[in-house]
Amino acid sequence: MTRTIEAAEPTAPPTAPAAARAGGAAGWLGMLGVVVGLELRQRVRSVAWYVLLGVVALVVGGVIVVLWVALQGVQRDLGGAIFATTIFLVMLVTSLVTPALSGSAINGDRDGGTLASTQVTQLSATQLVLGKVLGAWIASLGFLAVCVPFMVGSAMLGGLRLEAVLVAIPLVVLEIGVISAIGVGLSGLIRRPVLSTAVSYLLVAMLSLGTLIGFGVATVASQSEESRPELGWEYDERTGISTCIETDRTYEAVVVRPDRVWWMLAANPYVILADAIPPGFGNDGHPDDVFGQIGLAVRMAQEPPHVESCADYDPRGIWAGDTPREVYQRTVPSWFVGLAIHVALAALATWGAVAAARTPARTLAPGSRIA
Repeated sequence: MTRTIEAAEPTAPPTAPAAARAGGAAGWLGMLGVVVGLELRQRVRSVAWYVLLGVVALVVGGVIVVLWVALQGVQRDLGGAIFATTIFLVMLVTSLVTPALSGSAINGDRDGGTLASTQVTQLSATQLVLGKVLGAWIASLGFLAVCVPFMVGSAMLGGLRLEAVLVAIPLVVLEIGVISAIGVGLSGLIRRPVLSTAVSYLLVAMLSLGTLIGFGVATVASQSEESRPELGWEYDERTGISTCIETDRTYEAVVVRPDRVWWMLAANPYVILADAIPPGFGNDGHPDDVFGQIGLAVRMAQEPPHVESCADYDPRGIWAGDTPREVYQRTVPSWFVGLAIHVALAALATWGAVAAARTPARTLAPGSRIA
């Protein structure tokens, strides 16, 4: 009796999407965690990262000590002032350092010849890019971590509002993630590491300084000359009270219109932080911390030019117009618009890097190395 044995056909190795489906969400996240771990181990082995952490701790600590000495007995809410200064310094430092940590994450591996060896594994382009984004994000959060002792110290000094802490820290963490995603995304879209890092710095500078410069220039450009009514004052020597009198005279005044261009400030990360924190108003009706003062300044920029009249003064000649609290309450917040712009930029850059890192590549730029 003869038996026929049929040879089984060889099966092809599973592709990356098939492997991801086979492992489910846990397998996909596991591969992502491998990339994050590799990125963090590279940072931890770097002496420069520890040097930067030490320099940041010294600089921030020095500024806080000088501020504490200078405001002793002058600033009532000293803890709030020190906390605000620490948060703004963290945002400044991370905007200067994070592009350097993330701006060559992908094209640096391509120049080093290690990117191709990663792309031929079961790792997908999405896992590769997101892993590098998370690695750069976590590494950059180290600069926030070294400033935690100063935040704890500010809380012990008193005058620190809980809502300021609960809003400021998550926003700073999210902004660090946005900068990390933009840097990694540009490193995938631009072939040269130096160029991608420079573009990352330019984009961060455009959001931080460019919005302020654009607002100032646009405000000056929108000014016009208008006729305003001239008010007269009658002083009563017997009572010592000045009374406002409407006159028929007018005068020409140069009027600036920040209300037409205030929206340029919406994308500024420092304005986003200040505008998102609910302000606390003191007994004099003005904000009692730096966040509230910046937020009020942005809200006042939304107001059209005020034409002064005698209705703005009480019978004793004292200003009786709108208080800062009233101005703040009737104007609109803009922080969520700016935050949406930042998240959209980060998502767009990340999506572009994922598309550029997919293999096999259909086209390559001239001079690009494959392995």
